[in-house]
Amino acid sequence: MFDVIVIGGGPSGLMASVAAAEHGARVLLIDKGNKLGRKLAISGGGRCNVTNRMERKQLIEHIPGNGKFMHSPFATFDNENIIEFFEGLGIELKEEDRGRMFPINDKAQTVVDTLLRRIRELNVTIWTDSAVKTIDYEDGHVHAVKLMDGQVLETRSIIVATGGKSVPHTGSTGDGYPWAKKAGHTITELYPTEVPITSMDPFIKGKVLQGLSVREIELSVINPKGKTIKTHEGDMIFTHFGVSGPAALRCSQYVVKALKKFDVPTIELRLDLFPAKSSEDLFQELWKLVKAEPKKQLKNVLKGVTQERMLAYLYELHSINAEATCANISHEILRQLANTMKQFSIQATGTLSIEKAFVTGGGVSVKEIEPKTMHSRKAEGLYFCGEVLDIHGYTGGYNITCAFSTGYTAGKSAAERE
Repeated sequence: MFDVIVIGGGPSGLMASVAAAEHGARVLLIDKGNKLGRKLAISGGGRCNVTNRMERKQLIEHIPGNGKFMHSPFATFDNENIIEFFEGLGIELKEEDRGRMFPINDKAQTVVDTLLRRIRELNVTIWTDSAVKTIDYEDGHVHAVKLMDGQVLETRSIIVATGGKSVPHTGSTGDGYPWAKKAGHTITELYPTEVPITSMDPFIKGKVLQGLSVREIELSVINPKGKTIKTHEGDMIFTHFGVSGPAALRCSQYVVKALKKFDVPTIELRLDLFPAKSSEDLFQELWKLVKAEPKKQLKNVLKGVTQERMLAYLYELHSINAEATCANISHEILRQLANTMKQFSIQATGTLSIEKAFVTGGGVSVKEIEPKTMHSRKAEGLYFCGEVLDIHGYTGGYNITCAFSTGYTAGKSAAERE
């Protein structure tokens, strides 16, 4: 009989297995797939952004989905512990922009292999291709894990690390939610987060700007009364269905929530191509350029102000003759250009599906979980960790940090309970 059974071989399940075994438990790790760590292997664009080196206060600010809950798990195992853990296993890490930590060789597979090696050193029993049917409870205690093939594995502690519903080809297909419900847990509404945003604007449907990347911009989600709900800075890319890239991904959950809250078909996004300048400053800059070259064509003088395809679209949008000489360009035309560069409007219709999202919003309610141990408040011996919980961060190493932290906390707690 195993002391602890961990269901799910993603980041949180692997870390839970390590922690439980390090603290003396006999551990069985079960996964329905044929390979462990599949989501980890493709994370960070295949480079695996193992954590983020921000101060804890900032770290929590980057976890918009119940970040405050993370204070307790971080007290047990935080981003600095994650860095120590991997470096202790021989993986050299490097810090990139915005505190993101990657293995020095840029290979996510190294992280997966190293974790699996550690799990094997600790004599964790691994069963792959073993789908779980349900968890059985008796008198408010966990009793056994029932597999699809009919096997019944009795145990006193079960850690559910099955992930959310995003990236289903890695095995996250929402399996853990019914088992949590069976124990009496609330599953908050699931929705896609960190997901590309869709739009039916003519310039999107016409693929006018498709593939165009804009750097160091600000993207804001605007409510129907014109008030800003949320602004994110970073890079963005226009796609054939809408917008993507870090700033868009971070705004996506606010688009989903606003569409629902205000019950409207579209929500406005406002793109600011020059966040460091005011409209007036930008207008003055354009005016100086135009005034200095009165005989040249407008398109040649403003070349390089922003990307050529963006400029070409703005000329078309405002019916500006880009071949006109600068002497014939009015203040009003330049003001229009400056204003649109500061407030380029996109009507968002929603996002791609939860399956296409990087992260699942919603999940097992954290109100029903003890934050210091990740133990269920509904059933004795039941623990949850990772994305099955109603916790989510922005992309940039925050979700994986939550997965490793809650996983380690659950594993340590389950072993100590035994």
